[in-house]
Amino acid sequence: MNKNSALRYITILIVLGLGCLYALPNLYPTQPAVQIAYTDSGKSADQSLLDEAEAILDNQTSGYQDIFLRDNKIVVKFNTLDQQLEAKTALQNTLLDKVIIALNLEPTTPQWLKDIGGSPVKLGLDLSGGVHFLLEVDIDTALQARLEVLLDNYRKSFREDKLRVANSSVKDLALLFEFKDNESYNNALRTYRNDSIGINGGIQYIITERPSRKTLLLEYSDVAIKEIRDYAVGQNLTTLRNRVNELGVSEPVVQRQGANRIVVQLPGVQDPTAAKKIIGKTANLEFRLEANARTSPLRKEEFNFKDNEYRTAFLERAVVVTGDRVTNANTGFDESGFSQVNITLDMQGGRAMQKATSGNIGRGLGVLFVAQKSKSELVTDEFGNKVIEQTSYIEKNIISLATIQAVLGTSFRITGVGSPQEASELALLLRAGALAAPMKFVEERTVGPSLGKENIELGMTSILIGFSLVILFMALYYRVFGLAANISLVINLVLITGIMSLLGASLTLPGIAGIVLTVGMAVDANVLIFSRIREELKNKDPQSAIHDGFSRAFVTIFDANVTTLIAALILYVIGTGPIKGFAITLSIGIVTSMFTAIMCTRAMVNLIYGNKNIKELKI
Repeated sequence: MNKNSALRYITILIVLGLGCLYALPNLYPTQPAVQIAYTDSGKSADQSLLDEAEAILDNQTSGYQDIFLRDNKIVVKFNTLDQQLEAKTALQNTLLDKVIIALNLEPTTPQWLKDIGGSPVKLGLDLSGGVHFLLEVDIDTALQARLEVLLDNYRKSFREDKLRVANSSVKDLALLFEFKDNESYNNALRTYRNDSIGINGGIQYIITERPSRKTLLLEYSDVAIKEIRDYAVGQNLTTLRNRVNELGVSEPVVQRQGANRIVVQLPGVQDPTAAKKIIGKTANLEFRLEANARTSPLRKEEFNFKDNEYRTAFLERAVVVTGDRVTNANTGFDESGFSQVNITLDMQGGRAMQKATSGNIGRGLGVLFVAQKSKSELVTDEFGNKVIEQTSYIEKNIISLATIQAVLGTSFRITGVGSPQEASELALLLRAGALAAPMKFVEERTVGPSLGKENIELGMTSILIGFSLVILFMALYYRVFGLAANISLVINLVLITGIMSLLGASLTLPGIAGIVLTVGMAVDANVLIFSRIREELKNKDPQSAIHDGFSRAFVTIFDANVTTLIAALILYVIGTGPIKGFAITLSIGIVTSMFTAIMCTRAMVNLIYGNKNIKELKI
């Protein structure tokens, strides 16, 4: 009785070995580093940039540990934080807008651990320091912009249909049209009703009829407003994620909060001004027809290509469709196996594209990327200090110019985009190159590295105090059984660390609280088992009491932990930021504590007492 099979011991040893292996990277401390990348996200860092950066560091700083190329970026390692900040200033003052420089913490994990996927637990904003932004998407402005475009489209349509319009305007987030006669009024009403039916059958517009005044009022329905809001927030969310990637931040958090708010957390970033510059920059896309020989010089403009500044083309000044009309873009291949980008526009965008291309088959259609950028210049202020002065400007570049082969509508494709990588980049720009609606910063917080370090120290102190007191109590109160429980508790902490490292989960301050709670819950399972064994000893021999104690306590332990796990999973699904961090560590801790209490503790107890003639058992 109370003898485990060799398979159980092998399973425990394998799990423990893997846990120790993936927890091992946490013994190697991180070191300060700087990441250098070209401002142009489509351009990869090369040897020439590395040589330039190395020359700057050699001449203007106190030194660095290592510099190398990795993942299209240059990484520079330092021994101290002072060297890191000194290098960032020197590089920024020399390279200016040529590059984006991000402060980072570089792991020192051995290569053999990296090869098997080993990495230290990533620290959240409250532990590593960084910036926190809460942004609110301006839905009213998005609706206003949509209505202005819609107004322009209807004006063109009514002129073509020779409807007599006395007045038209956007007023209080609604379109107002006044007509000169009943016939124009009725024809416009018919057009409105046809357009009000959306793609999915939902009502897009609410029409207010005033026949006596020959006036029509057009407002977006609640369904349409929700669609516009979800699209604007989703588009801005994707855009922000891609912009944040330019900062080179490890484990950034960009997620939706509520109906129209977005949370951005950038661990390790200590310059909120630089972060806001990248996050809040505006950009848009414009579809324009290529100018031909008959196009007047006053109606065309010359633009450079984004991938080749020496290549230019003339496009008409009139904009067919802007980027906010693109609802989806993905890559594919044509019949010949060449890369293409599949575009989907909304209803109004599709109508405008159809009108523009119906009589222009064979002409080129250009896609302009319009970005608001800032230019940095090193100047001397009135006090004689060197400072970086920034000025804003608008830059327009062609990212695609393809021939129109048929009349285009809501769905079409862009060919001639080059390699699959270039096609993917174009689709990314179309999906996320522009903000669908402006945003304002509602909340801004900066967590300094010193505060993060203090949080880590206090959190580790709390874990050690709680851990030590629990171990002391178990050893004194339960003796040999307490020793087995304490060993299981150590195994539990190792497994939690290893699983979090393997999954790439971020450890936050509430996450540390979750670990402390897990320590108590892990012991609680053992206390239930030992208490049950004591009850069984009153009527049974020691071997039977041990066996029945573990068996009958299992149901209680399982029920208690499963219900807690359900609550933790709900917290993870609906929670954000710190709440999610707490839920992650708690969920992992529940699973590992069940394994250690049921499997590991019993295995050790069976090793000590299994198949032995025990007259008396003290517990």
